[in-house]
Amino acid sequence: MPLVARDPEHAALLELARDAARQAGALQRERYETNLSIDTKSATIDLVTEVDRACEALIVAKIQKRRPQDKILAEEGHGADDDPAEQAPYRWIIDPLDGTTNFAHGFPRFCVSIGIESIAKDSDRVVGVVYDPLLDECFEAVRGEGAWLGDRRLAVTPEAELGRSLVATGFAYDVHRSEDDNLDRFQRVVKTARGIRRDGSAALDLCYVAAGRLDAYWELKLHPWDVAAGYLIVEEAGGRITDFSGGPPDRSGREVVASNGFVHDQLMPQLA
Repeated sequence: MPLVARDPEHAALLELARDAARQAGALQRERYETNLSIDTKSATIDLVTEVDRACEALIVAKIQKRRPQDKILAEEGHGADDDPAEQAPYRWIIDPLDGTTNFAHGFPRFCVSIGIESIAKDSDRVVGVVYDPLLDECFEAVRGEGAWLGDRRLAVTPEAELGRSLVATGFAYDVHRSEDDNLDRFQRVVKTARGIRRDGSAALDLCYVAAGRLDAYWELKLHPWDVAAGYLIVEEAGGRITDFSGGPPDRSGREVVASNGFVHDQLMPQLA
């Protein structure tokens, strides 16, 4: 059976996040491979469509109706100026459509990502939901309750050798103009790992580490909405997350290394 949180408050948060993600995902399925209005943001490869905005509006409206006391931070601008330290029980961190470039090109690799943190408990992440609408896969985690995909409890792989590992990464939107473009790290890892993938959705890459489909994943210059749900899902599946120096996870997403834990220390020198 699907994940059911024991704490009633966490159960209510999970139910609302799950429902909002699935409704936004249904909209994405409906508009997939149709004519889209596409704009750019920070760079010519940083895209946004009317579907991103519609999904964000849908999710935000559902949260505000059920939980008007909570704060919201979403990629397309809602809550960007809010102070997360202000009095509120929870903050919702939302990527309404992670993988917009894929979606805009008809490449079937995108999702909805919703992470929820408890402001009262030092912004501890308590619920994470990532929904892939085309595969109808809903990855979920609740702090202390494990990570789940449907009725299957997720666990990272036991692989202990980087040379036998499948690893994923991505490239930031400033890759055309920045010297810190991740290409040097990519070159080193592709020479040491069994295989490397670049699929364009950080949230799904993190979930695939949790599900044992990947052994590790790294990226830089992400944002909180890219990682808020995925961090918790990886941790609850038994994985490890650090920054590039091996320190605590960068909550902003600027440096992300996620793995099954066993190959982590072998991957780190390749990223230095």
